[in-house]
Amino acid sequence: MSENKIINKLIEHDKRFDQMITKDEFGNFRNELLINLDNMTAILEKLDQERVFTGEWVKRIEKQVEKNTQEIAKIRQSLSTVN
Repeated sequence: MSENKIINKLIEHDKRFDQMITKDEFGNFRNELLINLDNMTAILEKLDQERVFTGEWVKRIEKQVEKNTQEIAKIRQSLSTVN
């Protein structure tokens, strides 16, 4: 290789090095990413817990509706025998 080609390569490499991030920049990025992932995990855990509680609440409501439906049927039957 001629000296000019070597010099051009060195200049090209210098430009690439200027575009690379430093260890500190990467560390900061990594920390930000981990914090965001922790926040998302916390939100997902809360949503999962809410889903469980909501499912149980729906079951209780369904039982109450079934009980009310049976009571209404008894009342209707009582009323129809009275008339």
